Amino acid sequence: MDGATGAMDAGAGAMDAGAGVSAATVKSIFVYPIKSCGGISLPQAPISPTGFRYDREWVVVNSKGRAYTQRTEPKLALVAVELPIEAFSLDWEPNHLSCLVITAPSMDALKIPLAKSVEIVNGVSVWEWTGSAVDEGDLAAQWFSNYLGKPSRLVRFHDASEVRIVDPKYGNGYKVMFPDGYPFLLLSQGSLDSLNTLLKEPVPVNRFRPNILVDGCEPFIEDLWTEIKISQSTFQGVKLCSRCKVPTINQETTEAGSEPTETLITFRSDEVLRPNKKHQKGKVYFGQNLVCLDSINGEEGKRKSIKLGDSVFVLKSVTSAADAAV
Repeated sequence: MDGATGAMDAGAGAMDAGAGVSAATVKSIFVYPIKSCGGISLPQAPISPTGFRYDREWVVVNSKGRAYTQRTEPKLALVAVELPIEAFSLDWEPNHLSCLVITAPSMDALKIPLAKSVEIVNGVSVWEWTGSAVDEGDLAAQWFSNYLGKPSRLVRFHDASEVRIVDPKYGNGYKVMFPDGYPFLLLSQGSLDSLNTLLKEPVPVNRFRPNILVDGCEPFIEDLWTEIKISQSTFQGVKLCSRCKVPTINQETTEAGSEPTETLITFRSDEVLRPNKKHQKGKVYFGQNLVCLDSINGEEGKRKSIKLGDSVFVLKSVTSAADAAV
């Protein structure tokens, strides 16, 4: 994408009272309550200090406390998760009947109470982070052990005593629960459509597991957004999303292939997007990692959310993908 064109497109559209540029609208909102398992599509999602409410709050771990992901356990893609729809209303609080419901092929439904357990386990690790977590009990452990065919336990982030920080190089002062690294991932429908025109078999958005899918903007313009406003919340685009193996895994069959990564390499690699910069060999970018300024500005207690149809206002942008943080 031409840098000058990208800058012009990022500046096109209606202005709001804060002098931002209306560049897109929110088309879809997703949360993934259990890391690497199925997502939930929502009409609205409340913003918490660590991302959307209930996003990546649970993770399945092995006998050593190490997180399982689809990279090594693609069957997790077939694990479907349900929460009460009212769980995403701003003022909702769980009661003793509120449950996370987990299903998978050939497995009975598993219900996990949303009221937190008191059983704490130590030595849980997700990438560079190690700490304690809330254990969801033997029934959940047996369910996942049976499903994956190896010792497993389901644990929940222990926010009463643990903090997992975002890489301070990109999001100093921000925190997450169990995502790979950032509180939010934004992708545009235009980018997905552009990619799919190049593929023999188009891929759905679930290959890329975004939290926010926006529409009405040019392909890959989200690369340029360094500060945007959605509803009452301000987000910063802090790092282009470097894609791992997961987009190559069919989320309906668990089969892995070479696409879409093979095609993305031809026009979304570090070498292509940043030709005059020091290259990070093998990196392929698709989507923009975000943090929400409200999380560290003392705004989280004001209970904000975003909803489908919200406008995306661009407050700050760079002129080309070569200038975006990676």
